[in-house]
Amino acid sequence: MDVRSVGIAGIGTFVPKNVLTNADMEKMVDTNDEWIVTRTGIRERRKVDEGTTTSDLCMEAARRALANAKVKAEDLDLIIVATVTPDYSFPATACLVQARLGAVKAAAFDLSVGCAGFIYALATGSRFIASGMYDKVLIIGADTLSKITDFTDRSTCILFGDGAGAAVLTPAEAGKGILAFELGSQGDEEKLLVLPGGGSRFPASEETVRGRQHYIKMAGSEVFKFAVRIMAEASARCLDKAGLSASDVDILVPHQANLRIIESAMKRLDIDRDKVLVNVDRYGNMSAASIPVALDEALQAGKIKDGATLLMVGFGAGLTWGACALKWFPSKEES
Repeated sequence: MDVRSVGIAGIGTFVPKNVLTNADMEKMVDTNDEWIVTRTGIRERRKVDEGTTTSDLCMEAARRALANAKVKAEDLDLIIVATVTPDYSFPATACLVQARLGAVKAAAFDLSVGCAGFIYALATGSRFIASGMYDKVLIIGADTLSKITDFTDRSTCILFGDGAGAAVLTPAEAGKGILAFELGSQGDEEKLLVLPGGGSRFPASEETVRGRQHYIKMAGSEVFKFAVRIMAEASARCLDKAGLSASDVDILVPHQANLRIIESAMKRLDIDRDKVLVNVDRYGNMSAASIPVALDEALQAGKIKDGATLLMVGFGAGLTWGACALKWFPSKEES
């Protein structure tokens, strides 16, 4: 069976209008702007209103991606939402998006791999197209991490923000589009980054609420060490699969978790700073949304040209990681 090439035909993103600055954080916990910027590079992040849900962010990003790709919702075959903050435990947030978009023939499901979610969704969605099963797939990386952030814990509350990024996947010309993936997991480290309460292990109870178990728990230094290593290793393995080297990369799109992690990966890969997309200072860690938002901003700024070689890489809870090498191409309607 022939395997089709797959590319991104359109991108759309959305971030809430509410800005939470480091000065705002100083009023909540014992911290200061210099401490936050020195250790993370973050200066501000976005936060949803109380009544706004992850599916709301998904919808805004999805509509923009569909418009950018010139694809109608009713022509979608599949919708995948990567999130760790779904509207409900079930049904899947992707099903809510499918209904609200009017994607009447689309199958829908969610993925839960934390900040690596967009890469996993890209890998999963592209395989449906490559096999010939589907022609148009919408993937979305979205999270409202402010909903599960403990704003009394200064080690974590300074890090996270809310946002959504969507992409429409379609068949691509041979030699363009996605070139290779590298995915992985290290499940024996699940406690390094976890939301303990609310699942079958620790069902919601008065005890879990009192223990603040429904908020993100992270062993920051251990996650940092893991991220520094895996960002470079996953990138190198992905490039090798694509028959490329770091010198072939025109644009590196890393997960925006921490500026020091990004800089470490950049140095280990020997990629020049002007090729690396960075917006962590303005958004913080938006989990599955961080890579598509950075990608969209670069496209709008004209930093990514047709034929450019891109490398996207991220890591997340699980622990998980994912990297993707691709050759950028414009949507067929625009070419």
